[in-house]
Amino acid sequence: MAASSSKKTQISTHDLHPETQMLNYGYDPRLSEGAVKPPVFLTSTFVFNSAEEGQDFFDYVAGRKQPPEGKSGGLVYSRFNHPNSEIVEDRLAIYEGAESAALFSSGMSAIATTLLAFARPGEVILHSQPLYGGTETLLSKTLHDLEIKAVGFSDGTDEDKVYEAAKLAWQRGRVALILIETPANPTNSLVDIQLMKQVADVITQQQGSRPILACDNTLLGPLFQHPLQHGADLSLYSLTKYVGGHSDLIAGAVLGNKALVGKVRSLRSAIGTQLDPHSSWMIGRSLETLSLRMEKAASNAEKVAAYLRDHEQVEKLHWLPYLDESSPAGETYQRQCSGAGSTFSFDIKGGQPAAFRFLNALELFKLAVSLGGTESLASHPGSTTHSGVPQEVRQRIGITDATVRLSIGIEHAEDLIEDIRLALEAAQSA
Repeated sequence: MAASSSKKTQISTHDLHPETQMLNYGYDPRLSEGAVKPPVFLTSTFVFNSAEEGQDFFDYVAGRKQPPEGKSGGLVYSRFNHPNSEIVEDRLAIYEGAESAALFSSGMSAIATTLLAFARPGEVILHSQPLYGGTETLLSKTLHDLEIKAVGFSDGTDEDKVYEAAKLAWQRGRVALILIETPANPTNSLVDIQLMKQVADVITQQQGSRPILACDNTLLGPLFQHPLQHGADLSLYSLTKYVGGHSDLIAGAVLGNKALVGKVRSLRSAIGTQLDPHSSWMIGRSLETLSLRMEKAASNAEKVAAYLRDHEQVEKLHWLPYLDESSPAGETYQRQCSGAGSTFSFDIKGGQPAAFRFLNALELFKLAVSLGGTESLASHPGSTTHSGVPQEVRQRIGITDATVRLSIGIEHAEDLIEDIRLALEAAQSA
C-alpha cells in the first residue's frame, strides 16, 4: 500500500504544528468509507491479496527486510500491528519529534519490554531514584530474579554522585541501559539528560559498548519536555496518564529512532505486549485535546502551588518553578523543561496521621492513584504506589510518611484551592 497523502507535515512551505497533526496525520478517510474519524478495526487478522504479499508482509514484520521506499509494511495480525495502533504511533512520533513509536498494553509493559530488549543476565541497569513504584519493583525483584543487576543514584543533577554510581555499575558488569525518570514520581526531582548522555559516553569508553539511555517522560511529555532533543535514545510513556488523559484506559509507548524502537517492537510481538485496537483508538481521540488539557491543568497547578507555598501546614513543597535557578536542579529545569506540568507533592506537618486526615477531608479531589486525568486526584505514595519500596530507600529519596501527591485536573482552580484549604484545616485539628 502506498504511503498515504495524509502524512503531510507542511502546507506549501508552512510547517504544521503537532496540535494540528493530531487531528489529521496518518489517516485517509477515503480508505474508510469517508469516515471523518478512524474506525475501530476490531479484527485479529488481515487478508493478503496474494501468497507473495503474505510472504513479504511477514518479512517486514519480522524485520528480515524493509518495505520499498514510499510503502508501508502491510498488516498481518493484530498482535504485530493494526491500523489503530499505526495511526497513533505515527502521531505520537510527530509530537515527540521521533523517527518511530511503538504502543504497549501499559506503561509498565513498555518499560519492561524495553529493559528486556537490551539487558541480559549478568548485565547492569544504571537508574535514577525515585522511580515509579512499579518500576522500582520491576528492577529490585523481577529483573533481579533474572540476574539483571540494578544500581541507583538519587540526585540526577549532581555530577559527582552520578559518576560515582556509574563507576559502581560498570564494576558490577556491562552496563546495558541507563533508565531515568524525570521529573520523578512523586517528588518531582530532576535528572539532567545531557549529563546522563555524557555518562553514557564515559561508560562506552570503559566497556567498549554503549548503554541505551531511556527516559520515562510521563510527567511532562510530550508538551513540556522532549528527552530525545537532549540526548536520550528512547522516550518512555505511561499513556494512561496525560496522553490518555481521562482515566479510562491503560497504555504505554516507546519512542526513538527506527533501529532501537524496532528492536523493542520485535520483542513486543514475541511476548504479546501490543495495545488493543479500541484502546489505541481512545488514545487517538485523546491526542486531539492533549495540549488543551495539559495547559489548563498546568495553569491550575501553578495557582494551587502558589497557595500551598506559604501555608503554615506545609513543611515542604515539591514544585519545579520554585527551585533555586542557580542550583543544578534549577538550571536543569530552565534548560530542559518548558513547563512544570500539573503533578507535584508536598510534605504536610504532622506526618502520616496528618496526611491521612487531609486526604480523608477532601471533597473534590478523588483519593486514587494514577495521575494526568481531567479530574484532580490525591494520594499517599508511601502507603500506596511506593509501599513496595523499602522504607530506608523511601526516606533516602525523599518519599516520607508526610508526603502527599496531587494530580491537578481541569476543574476551576478556586474550587480546588478551597477544597485544599478546608482539608488542611481538618488535618490540623487532630
